[in-house]
Amino acid sequence: MSELTASATHAPRLRVPSRARSALADSATMAGRCLRMARRNLDVALTSLALPVMLMLLFVYLFGGAIQTGTRYVTYVVPGVLLLCAGFGASMTAVSVTTDMTGGIIDRFRSMDVAGASVLAGHVAASVVRNLASTVLVFGVAFLIGFRPSAGPLDWLAAAGVLLLFILAISWLAAAVGLLARSPEAAGGFSFLVMFLPYPSSAFVPIDTMPTWIHGFAANQPVTPVIETLRGLLLGLPVGTSPVRAVAWCLGILVASVAVSGVLFRLRTA
Repeated sequence: MSELTASATHAPRLRVPSRARSALADSATMAGRCLRMARRNLDVALTSLALPVMLMLLFVYLFGGAIQTGTRYVTYVVPGVLLLCAGFGASMTAVSVTTDMTGGIIDRFRSMDVAGASVLAGHVAASVVRNLASTVLVFGVAFLIGFRPSAGPLDWLAAAGVLLLFILAISWLAAAVGLLARSPEAAGGFSFLVMFLPYPSSAFVPIDTMPTWIHGFAANQPVTPVIETLRGLLLGLPVGTSPVRAVAWCLGILVASVAVSGVLFRLRTA
């Protein structure tokens, strides 16, 4: 064997950094844990799936006949119901994070060298999966009761991207709230805020039908551009600057929430 062959045989191989591999594996494990916990809490899981259907039927069949939007009300209301579902799913994330922080499990994870970022990322990933399941259910029920979008493949892809970004941002925000709250009950109060925001927006009625003093807030809060973007993409309507504002809001919330979550986790576990 030549010296060149021997050197090549014994040369060290390039390896992917094990820390990054370990963080991804830990995050996937934590996400699986959160999903199993949600599955064991059957009442919560059923509520998270049944609530979107109930809301859809409530708005369409009880209120839809009295609201004029220029189109079938089921067509108008779908984006708002999707965001309501995302808010409810995020509130579950806040509660589960607080439960972990107050239940002593975090100390056990730290003794196993599981990073705090992986624990939080697992909660967020599980929240995204739950919300995607609710989204599919909402669309299924909407199609059954008359929702007929005119979106093309690229429009569907863009709408899915915006909705996924919103779910990711609000899930990280919920994780930060869960770290800030001192009890699961307090974390559950987060659901009031996130489920309230779609109401003073264009989710269920046009903004110009609201009192004039609320127009400014309704038009410029983070939920409105997301709803207008989804509605425009799904129905083939002009979207204007709504996608830019929607992405800007979502990215701002996401970056701020991830940064605040890191700081709060260190403070809570110091």
